[in-house]
Amino acid sequence: MRVFVAGGAGVLGQRLVPQLVARGHQVTATTTNAAKVGAIERLGADGVVMDALDAAAVGEAVAKAQPDAIVHQMTGLSRTHGGKPDLKHFDRWSRPTIRLRTEGTDHLLAAAQATGVPHFVAQGYANWNGQRSGGWVKTEQDPLELHEGTAAYTGMMALKHVEDVVVGAGGAVMRYGGLYGPGATDDQVELIRKRQFPLVGQGTGYASWIHLDDAASATVLALEQHATGVFNIVDDEPAPANQWLPYLAECAGAKPPMRIPVWLARLLAGEVVVRMMTEGRAFSNAKAKRELGWEPRYPSWRLGFKEELT
Repeated sequence: MRVFVAGGAGVLGQRLVPQLVARGHQVTATTTNAAKVGAIERLGADGVVMDALDAAAVGEAVAKAQPDAIVHQMTGLSRTHGGKPDLKHFDRWSRPTIRLRTEGTDHLLAAAQATGVPHFVAQGYANWNGQRSGGWVKTEQDPLELHEGTAAYTGMMALKHVEDVVVGAGGAVMRYGGLYGPGATDDQVELIRKRQFPLVGQGTGYASWIHLDDAASATVLALEQHATGVFNIVDDEPAPANQWLPYLAECAGAKPPMRIPVWLARLLAGEVVVRMMTEGRAFSNAKAKRELGWEPRYPSWRLGFKEELT
C-alpha cells in the first residue's frame, strides 16, 4: 500500500515507518521540522514538511501522496512542542496535542474524504485512564474516564473526539498504553534518577504499558487488515504503580522512589497525578490479540524496562 504517516518523525513514527517499509509498503511521512526530512528518508520513506493545523497544507500533502491509507501519529508531547512535562497543569502542557487530536484529526479526515482514501488509523491512549468505577482492567467496551473538573479534562475530551470521528468514518483507533522505548520515557527516567517521581499514597492505581515496537507492529496489522473500531494496544501485565515504578527505578539504576501522602501530592502535583497513582484503571489487550492476530514482543513491562535500561 501507499501509506501516509502524519507524525512520522515522532518517537513512535520512527519505529512504525521502518516496519511498514520492511513489509513492502510505500511510505510518505510528515514532520513539522525540515531538518528531520533527511532522517525520514534514511528510514526508507518520502519526507514531507506539513503543518497539520493548516487545512490547505494537509489537503495538498495528502493529495500529492495519493495514499491508500492514512496513519495519524501526531502529538505535541515533545519538549520542542509542549515544553517540560507538567501534569499539574495538564491542560496547558497538552494544548499542542489537544489541537492535533481535534483540528489535526479533522483536517486529515477531510483530506482523506476529498481524495478518496479508503482507510484511516489514528493514535489513541489507554494507560491509566479507564473508567474509575468497577474493576481495575478495562476492555474496549468500557468508557474512558474523562476526569471532569480536573486539568486532564480537555485532553481526555480530545481523545474522545478522535475515537468518535475516526470510528464514525470507518477507521481504527489504536489506544496505546504508556509508551516506552528509545526516546519515549527519557523525562520520566530523569525524574526517577533525581528521586522526583514519588509513589503517591499506597500506589494502588493501575497502568498499562507498551513498547514502541509493539505499538508499531499492531498498527501495521490494523492497516494491512483494514481494521475498524477501537483496539487497546497494551502488554499482558497491567500493574499498579507500587509495582512498576520501583522496578523502573531499579532498572534505571536509581534509588527506590520516595512515598508521599495523598494530601501532599494533591498540593504539589495536582489532582490528576493523585488519580493516576491511586485510582488509575488499566486495559486488556484481548481484542487486539483475537481480531488482529497480534502478539507483543514484550509481553511484560518487566522484560521491556530491563532490556531498555540495563
